[in-house]
Amino acid sequence: VQLQASGGGLVPAGRSLRLSCAVSGTTFSENAVLWYRQAPGKQREWVASMSSGGVTNYVNFVKGRFAVSRDIAANTAYLQMNDLKAEDTAVYYCYTRAGTYPYDFWGQGTQVTVSS
Repeated sequence: VQLQASGGGLVPAGRSLRLSCAVSGTTFSENAVLWYRQAPGKQREWVASMSSGGVTNYVNFVKGRFAVSRDIAANTAYLQMNDLKAEDTAVYYCYTRAGTYPYDFWGQGTQVTVSS
């Protein structure tokens, strides 16, 4: 199982970005996809997720601004981020837990920098 995250970049506050997480070796119809982020000097924190059944959940501070989606045929999940704020600056990671050892799989992270 491998995850490949992409789509980060440098944007001014108020703009949007869409992150992608391509999976191989499993599918997001079998396993949930979770998005985390880690800002400099801070611990990694959960941001959003979509269950294998398509149910989404978000941390309070991104509700209404971020949206998780997936294209099962393309083996890809997305994190649409709107109205970005400087405090959204972080490295964003996608994660899934699959039934194959070592069970926990992370994408390599993609940097999002929001200028104020």
